[in-house]
Amino acid sequence: MAEETQRKAPQQGPGLLTKEHSHTGYVTNDMERALEVFRSRYGLSRVHFLEGPMPAGGHIKVAFAWAGGQIIEIIQAEGPGTDFYNEMLPKEEFAIHFHHLGFIVHDDAGWHALEAELREGGWEIAFSTLTGDFIDAYYVKAPELCHYVEYVRPFRAGIDFYAAVPAN
Repeated sequence: MAEETQRKAPQQGPGLLTKEHSHTGYVTNDMERALEVFRSRYGLSRVHFLEGPMPAGGHIKVAFAWAGGQIIEIIQAEGPGTDFYNEMLPKEEFAIHFHHLGFIVHDDAGWHALEAELREGGWEIAFSTLTGDFIDAYYVKAPELCHYVEYVRPFRAGIDFYAAVPAN
């Protein structure tokens, strides 16, 4: 039985869901209430925050927590340029919604192969952050799945940031 359930090494070949799953993202319209839900019901008692301005003038705050073998992200974005995060949230009532599955790409060769796969497959990149020094990311629309898939390539500062995220 142990051999049957043993985790296989991440595939490096084609297929957007065959990359190394690293995180799951949720969006909320009330970070404090969302954190209370994740603490009281799901055991995420310790989080690490990243926040700052969005390019179009909005603001984003993200709570990160290791849970098992993945990072859980809880995202609250407000203001101009944040529709990508808020499009599935109700306007008037508190909500937490699943937003994306996240996959990590560890090296330049893998990143370039991913970019070629996205181009050749005609995949729609809904949002990207390409810093070149922290974490590069592509959010790809997966319409049949009703969510996004995110691919990240962390650089030294991003690797250090992930290392600072607390385990739960």
